[in-house]
Amino acid sequence: MSNESRAPDRRTKRSTDLEANTLRVEELITRYRMVEPVTAAGPGAAPTMEDVARHAVKVIEGADSASITTLRAGRFSTPAATDDATREADYLQYRLGSGPCVDAVLDATVYHPADLLHDDRWPEFGRLVAEEFGFRSMLSFRLLTDLDDDSIAGLNVYARAPRAFDEHDVLTGLLLAAHAAGAVTAATSRERVVNLERALQSNRDIGTAMGIIMGLHKVTRERAFDLLHAASQNHNRKLRDVAADVIETGTLWIDPA
Repeated sequence: MSNESRAPDRRTKRSTDLEANTLRVEELITRYRMVEPVTAAGPGAAPTMEDVARHAVKVIEGADSASITTLRAGRFSTPAATDDATREADYLQYRLGSGPCVDAVLDATVYHPADLLHDDRWPEFGRLVAEEFGFRSMLSFRLLTDLDDDSIAGLNVYARAPRAFDEHDVLTGLLLAAHAAGAVTAATSRERVVNLERALQSNRDIGTAMGIIMGLHKVTRERAFDLLHAASQNHNRKLRDVAADVIETGTLWIDPA
């Protein structure tokens, strides 16, 4: 066959491929519009992890529930879930150290078990989650957050029907995962700000209490801190709580042994 006769075939194939790709892109745009309106529970607030979990159930056909997994300092937790059964299903995976959501987070991939009761990758989890909670299908995604520490997160979608999700649902879940990643990043940042504010307030209270002790007992800063720490040990209370008492009462109380 001559080069001239093969050229139309190549052009036809390329045209077909372009048409197929255009359809995939259009479907992606359509599904992105479905996923986009994740709204917060309160007016003017940013979507939370709970908002994203609820939205996952709304936009992924066949989904019964959803949750968000986080891994921090080697410990898994579920900061958001649409119901208690889903939260318990997550914790079952954490206890076993294996399951779609655990492995998706650790392997940085997507897991799409069609029937957990007959999936050789997670035989114990599949049996228990089907028996105890009735879940048979899952979608699990690793979330790419902007956190600068070792925190990792994942989005989990559960269904009680086997083979509840298809490749279109996987695509929708991938798009939703982008929103979930943003919510996890924002929630973690807010938590850090709150913790920092608490730490600063505690430090201010401790400094104020030390000043009161220094004035009352005519001691140095170092000795005032030692006395405050001794009172903390004596009462088996946190240092910041003892400091707050000193500020409120103007006195450092230490009970006799």
